[in-house]
Amino acid sequence: MIRGVMLDIAGVLVQGADIIVGADEALRRLRAAGLPVRFLTNTTRRPKRQVLEQLAASGIAADPDEVLTPAAAARDWLVANGYAPHLLVYPGLEEDFAGCPQGGRVAVVVGDAGPYFTYDRLNAAFRAIEAGAPFLALAENRVFKDADGKLSLDAGAFVRALEFSSGTQAQLFGKPAAAFFQAAAQSMGCKPGDCVMIGDDAESDVAGALAAGVGRGILVQTGKYRAGDESRFDPRPSAVVRDVAEAVDLILKDRAK
Repeated sequence: MIRGVMLDIAGVLVQGADIIVGADEALRRLRAAGLPVRFLTNTTRRPKRQVLEQLAASGIAADPDEVLTPAAAARDWLVANGYAPHLLVYPGLEEDFAGCPQGGRVAVVVGDAGPYFTYDRLNAAFRAIEAGAPFLALAENRVFKDADGKLSLDAGAFVRALEFSSGTQAQLFGKPAAAFFQAAAQSMGCKPGDCVMIGDDAESDVAGALAAGVGRGILVQTGKYRAGDESRFDPRPSAVVRDVAEAVDLILKDRAK
């Protein structure tokens, strides 16, 4: 029995500034059925405040506690362990690290910095890691669907470059890290096996969720989906559907059995 639903945002509910057709109604149907939802995003170009504003502008109501971001998880780690952040991120994301320790020990935090991935900034991060700083990756996605509708390099390529040069593996805080999915399940009062994940990324969203113990992973053919994605990564999706509305049809049909 499905008791909680996790959803990616970009490519599943919205694409850029536009809501994906049927997404708002699909969410209303989940809530009407009494299913708690959590929005899991690997977006690291915008702070959580702007993610919530984007959802609201698209007609999707979400409480702050329903939105899980890797920046928030990394900030909690920094505060708990007493590290100041050495940030290699988009400037707008820096507000999510307010209240972190300043000075003293530093940890390198890498997200999607886009045009701010300059050689000097990458080299400064490398040198900090080389000197012993913990290496935190907010995401390791390969690509994302950009504003022009084409795929662009995501943070994963730059995380791998720093890992290669430093010989240090990053600690991952976003999808597909098992702890990210498990935290979402726990926040809904569910076991991971009683949850379903809906995503457009067969690797990070779906295979990541299933490997973390989430009961079902549904791949939608919107967003960054490319033909054949369902067979490129293991574990394979539990189902492949046209969009989030069809994914919700499947979930509610399963609960009615």
